[in-house]
Amino acid sequence: DVEKALYLRQWGVPFEALAYVFGRDAMYWYRAWLSLGRPNLVGSTVKSAARMPRDLVADEKITWLAGAEVVVPTTVGGGCVLGISVATQATSPALQAAYGEFKTEATTVMPAYAPRSVCTDGLAATRDAWRQLFPQLLLVLCFLHAILKLTERCRGSLRHHVLERAWRVYHAGTKAQFAQRLRRLAEWARTSLEGALAQTVAKIARQRDAFTPAYACPQAARTTNAVDRVHNHLDRALYTMRYCHGSQASARLAVRAWALQWNFHPYGSRLRHDHPTRSSPFADLNGFHY
Repeated sequence: DVEKALYLRQWGVPFEALAYVFGRDAMYWYRAWLSLGRPNLVGSTVKSAARMPRDLVADEKITWLAGAEVVVPTTVGGGCVLGISVATQATSPALQAAYGEFKTEATTVMPAYAPRSVCTDGLAATRDAWRQLFPQLLLVLCFLHAILKLTERCRGSLRHHVLERAWRVYHAGTKAQFAQRLRRLAEWARTSLEGALAQTVAKIARQRDAFTPAYACPQAARTTNAVDRVHNHLDRALYTMRYCHGSQASARLAVRAWALQWNFHPYGSRLRHDHPTRSSPFADLNGFHY
């Protein structure tokens, strides 16, 4: 009864348009869509403990609820959204509660689950929240955020020169080589750069110990690209709604409904033609599809 209409929600088709084409009224389709946010997100997405990702990526997306700025803490693993919620503040307690929903749902269906690593940006509240949730977790600082900070502070040929040196640090094969290349980058910046750009390089060099844990866990993500990709899609979906207008509870259900649709959405015909075994993020993660 609702499959074809809700299928269109992945492109943000308004509820009024769904009502015009499929009947009923806009609130009927709105409530039907929100209902997708009620099931256990981990249990709906991951069908065996062996397939449960242990190396995660986490980040917050800024959006708006009734005109006020809120954040959407998101946990991604294996190409699927495994945890997502809405927090009114980007503080450690608020983020711990939001990311804690992922821990609760994961351990409900897999009591022995313990993630191995998580890659985050440099926000202290985010990293503290994950430490509190999983004390044994390996925290990796996203190197891409360091690159983006450098990109914002230089232009033209200087940008190309700086980024070439920075990415060379990232591609170091060992922890010792990474530390050596980062040290040389900092030495070069002190003599060749100035102002905010030199200060940014110096700050990156001081964060060495936050980058290098990735070398102790080769499976760990070293950038937050995996969550940035899904946030790009979420941003478009929220924009078509002109963001959220109701309560925090309904906004939470909305982003969870989006997440479940993302996990099960069918890939485009070109990808499915070139890779017949791939049909959706769910199928990639679980090795089968419904």
